[in-house]
Amino acid sequence: MTSTSTVPTVTLNDGTEIPQLGFGVFQVEPERTQEVVESALEIGYRHIDTAAIYGNEKGVGRAIAASGIPREELYVTTKLWNANHKRDRALAAFDASMEKLGLDYVDLYLIHWPVPMYGEYVEAWKTLEEILATGRTKTIGVSNFLPEHLQALFDASDVVPAVNQIELHPELQQRDVVDFCAQHGIAIEAWSPLASGQIVDREDVAAIARKYGKTPAQVTLRWHLDEGRIIFPKSNDPGRQRENFEILDFSLTPEELAVFDALDSGRRVGADPATASFR
Repeated sequence: MTSTSTVPTVTLNDGTEIPQLGFGVFQVEPERTQEVVESALEIGYRHIDTAAIYGNEKGVGRAIAASGIPREELYVTTKLWNANHKRDRALAAFDASMEKLGLDYVDLYLIHWPVPMYGEYVEAWKTLEEILATGRTKTIGVSNFLPEHLQALFDASDVVPAVNQIELHPELQQRDVVDFCAQHGIAIEAWSPLASGQIVDREDVAAIARKYGKTPAQVTLRWHLDEGRIIFPKSNDPGRQRENFEILDFSLTPEELAVFDALDSGRRVGADPATASFR
């Protein structure tokens, strides 16, 4: 088993700490989720990111139960789906997620997308505040929120999201969102940190990887950590899971970070939060 003692943490604006390197289960088939998460936990991951819409919360819960790892040593995130922003639906959706996970609480609960054309995400946020007050989630945040969506929350609530989970990789760095969140003490979680496996194929990135005896994927993940972001790469393959975890024994220089910083082209692999309307 790989030691978890060197996994850095980020202190959120509510005073809680989150492991900076976690494991994501987006597109992991429900029937495989338990074995995939058990493998990740065996390697040393202690932060698991799932969502109601992924359909695999039950598998995550079974893996946690089977692991024997004390609950307080794990960090579990799940998310409220877009069709459930109205208060009653949000409360029922949270209960359903908790039942599937088999947990008494989650560490972080997020609004998955703002879907602003429906105008319900502020109501969803107020409902997350209610859930937070019960202690059944320790922290609340958002995902895929742009500055205008965050400002709407600020105008309606005194509770600032602890995190904003957004698509972020070398070719989509969303500096306007990142800067706005930094101004308000909101931590950035990067989903698709490797652009869904579309690693930048450049000699300067390959040279950095060779210098450290790492792969281009590993140095890309290290760029995220060195920039202070929270990441949770996913893989069904234990070997790749281990590779993604083995990024804690080096750091990039400012010059090497600048190589990645210069790669931003605005290319998305996912939906645009301004127009995404799926429910």
